[in-house]
Amino acid sequence: MDSLFNVEKKVAVITGGMGQLGMAYSLAFVERGAKVAILDMAKSPKEPNAAFDKAMQDGQLVNYVCNIVSRDEVESVLQLIEKQFGAPHILVNNAALDFPPNASADEVGPFENYPESSYDKVMEVNVKGTFICCQVIGGRMAQLGRGAIVNISSTYGILSPCQDIYEFRRKNDNVFYKPVAYSISKSAILNLTRYLATYWAKKGVRVNTLTPGGIANNQPEEFLEAYCPRVPMGRMAEAKEMVGAVIYLASDAASYVTGTNLVVDGGWSAW
Repeated sequence: MDSLFNVEKKVAVITGGMGQLGMAYSLAFVERGAKVAILDMAKSPKEPNAAFDKAMQDGQLVNYVCNIVSRDEVESVLQLIEKQFGAPHILVNNAALDFPPNASADEVGPFENYPESSYDKVMEVNVKGTFICCQVIGGRMAQLGRGAIVNISSTYGILSPCQDIYEFRRKNDNVFYKPVAYSISKSAILNLTRYLATYWAKKGVRVNTLTPGGIANNQPEEFLEAYCPRVPMGRMAEAKEMVGAVIYLASDAASYVTGTNLVVDGGWSAW
């Protein structure tokens, strides 16, 4: 393996590691010899995965059930991680909340009626949770004079959602709009990254954003027919296609890269 991309014996903390992308990131680090600590509210993966189960059994990967919007919980888990693996070298802020599949009509209705409670919930997880993990875990890395943070944003954080691709959801006079809070939260991540990149530059902690495009996850055929033609590459991404970008930003290959936003979207934002 090229030493530039070497993360062997590093300790990586990944929030939301039990989800689709989180599992892909976690396994990528484990396969490259890192120890992985997951912070997630879930106790088990959303989808069964033999390699993931083996990594947990072998002790290369540990899941710490943790509410990332609680500073006390994150601080407590950091102590457990340091006892288990040592101080973290890498933090991937991946945990995020979008509108749930069973969202109420208000949540997917017109912007003018979007519930404050839904806005608060999304912002709390996506922004406050990332903020707290950066404070606690990033702060620890800064104390030690080294580290890399990768904050996960979204193309909906740099561009407005194209509401046309959800037209199939509006059949039979149903009202549907991609909700606003996710976009606002993912946009906030970009400037949190820039702030911390400059704040910690002399402390040896690099902070960057990864902005993925849409990830294939058994979406309805009607959605794919609307979404894919708008991507220059003509398809959605596979979760594994985000791995190279995360490893790059976390490794010495990106030793002079901080405060940047790496977009991996098949060309969606290039139109």
